[in-house]
Order: sequence, then structure tokens, then C-alpha cells
Amino acid sequence: MGFLPLLRMRMSIALLRATALELAILTAHMIVYPSGLIPERRPAGPACGSPPPEYPEPPNPQETSGFAGSLGSPEPQALPTRSSHPPAVLLHGFVDNRSVFVLLRRSLVRQSGRHVESLNYSPLTCDIRTAAELLGRHVEEICARTGRQRVDIVGHSLGGLIARYYVQRLGGDHRVRTLVTLGTPHAGTSVAPLASAHPIVRQMRPGSAVIEELRLPAPGCRTRFVSFWSDLDQIMVPLETARLDHPDLIVRNVRVSGIGHLALPVHPAVAAGIREALEASGAEADSSGAVSVA
Repeated sequence: MGFLPLLRMRMSIALLRATALELAILTAHMIVYPSGLIPERRPAGPACGSPPPEYPEPPNPQETSGFAGSLGSPEPQALPTRSSHPPAVLLHGFVDNRSVFVLLRRSLVRQSGRHVESLNYSPLTCDIRTAAELLGRHVEEICARTGRQRVDIVGHSLGGLIARYYVQRLGGDHRVRTLVTLGTPHAGTSVAPLASAHPIVRQMRPGSAVIEELRLPAPGCRTRFVSFWSDLDQIMVPLETARLDHPDLIVRNVRVSGIGHLALPVHPAVAAGIREALEASGAEADSSGAVSVA
């Protein structure tokens, strides 16, 4: 058997395995999905005796109604006041909710002890720009409530694009230390043409006004970007669209081998890579290149 036929056979087997895993994850996710519709029980503010926050007052809750906080695991979480890590904000993808981050949230809390919040945005959201503005208001509220100046954000698929727009176009880089994206269509995706009936899907297409805005110069952007992209992600067409390439941004692209789109927020190897990205020093986080983590 020649080299090319053998390579094709191995790729076919890997694709079959990834597809089977995607189906299993989808089945499990459908079971926990309803739990993600429940609003988050937010912890209390900073403990008595801790220094007061030096940040803007929290916005009116009516102004942030497009997002709903949520717990990614059933156990209540106390608000840490002395953690060396900034709060982590998790933002889900299209037609999803916070339940997709149950395992990742638990991993971040148990391994690093950081404060983690999972946000829901309305399934009726039709504009990435509006969603990014609401995300910014929620980040301000988190900073005011925790007394921290900056946060880290992990966004899956559309969630990563919303967070990137906030950071790059709305000045969110002064609040976001590190933005990790998982299978995010940074250059737009051509998958499922019929889905373009939805306005926000049209904004995720190559050449859309939003995608073109994100190509504009972003001098001095302070946020570090880490983009995880999979070589078997069937939602990203072409696959490389999930890589983030921008001359003004500090970016590290991480190639994930052997899993698909739905597995990115739940695979333990990816979770370990995310923890490493959030805890890395400046030099490590700023390094470029592709790394296989699964």
C-alpha cells in the first residue's frame, strides 16, 4: 500500500472516531442543556474588611438583560478575594448555553481556585456588535463586584467572536487580560449555507461587515489571544478560519488534533491547554506557533 492511500485511510479512521465522539457529546449535552437555562446564583461581594473596588458601579440589571449569569456546576461557589488569578468568564456558542462549560468550569475552579462565571446570551441575539456591548457591561459588573481590574475570557465558537469584537473594537482590551477562543470563525465560516437566514450567522460568513471590521488595524491592543482550532472541526469551513491571524494582535494559535467542534469545550486535553494559557507568563503566552494538545 502506498503512502497516500495509507494516509487517507488513517485520516478517515480519525474522522470516524471524531464524529462518533461528537455524537456522544451532543447526546450528553442535550441531557444537561435544560440546566443551562437556569440563571446563575451570584456570590456575594468582597468580604468584609477587603478594600473597596476602584471600578465603575455595576450597570442597571435592566441594561444587561441580554446576558444571564449561570453556574456551570451544581455546587455553590464562594467569591474568592485573595486569588492571584483574575476572574474567568465563559461565553458559549450559537444556540447553546452555559451548560457546555460544566466540565471546563469545574476544571478551572479545582485546578487553579479561580473565580469563574458562565454567561448566557439570548438565543434571539441577532447582532454580534450588540452582544459585545452587553458583554462589556457584564465584565464591568464583574470587575466592580470582585474588586479586580481585569478578567480572562474563554469563548466557544460564536462566543469567541463576540468577545473578540468587544476586545478589539469596543476597547475591552483594558479589561480583558487573556482571550481564549475555541473553534471560533475568526475569518468567517461557509458551513451550512441555509443557516444564513439567521442574521448572526450571516455575520459569521467570510467577508461580512463584522469580519471585515475585525481585519482593521488594532494598534496597542493589550489583550493576549490564544486560539484553539481543530483539524477535524466540520463547522469551520475552511478549517484554518479558526486560526487568528492579525498583525496588531498578540496571538498564539494552538492546533488540536483528532477531535471536532463540540469536543473543544469538554475535552480534558483542551482544558489542560486552556489552564496553561491562562496561567502562562507573558513570554509564554505571547509565543506563536501551533501545538497539538489532543
